[in-house]
Amino acid sequence: MSSGATIVASVFFMVESKRVPKVTFIIGDGKAQEVDAPIGERLLEIAQRHGFDLEGACEGSMACSTCHVIVDPSWFGKLPEALEEEEDILDLAFGLTATSRLGCQITIDGTMDGLVVTIPGHHNNLLGR
Repeated sequence: MSSGATIVASVFFMVESKRVPKVTFIIGDGKAQEVDAPIGERLLEIAQRHGFDLEGACEGSMACSTCHVIVDPSWFGKLPEALEEEEDILDLAFGLTATSRLGCQITIDGTMDGLVVTIPGHHNNLLGR
């Protein structure tokens, strides 16, 4: 390989290795939208930045269930397990499923590229906000 080809290959590898993961949000009407999900950001923040209706009334302090999402079953077991506190709050969520999580508790890492979540059409806001 010539030195020019080595440089091009090295630059390509550097760009690919810094690729931003993607997350697909499925909204109430079944429409799917794939968005960038930077590593270290919470799913709640990503959804809000892209204008999805994921409220987060407690601002991510895990005191409400308004950032409830339903994780695609193929992804649920790949995510870090929910803490007991998250499971307690999820008991208050509208439309709870076996793969429900709080968007404020899912922090994107490099293994989550392709994650798919559904934003339920309704939520319970017990904080009155």
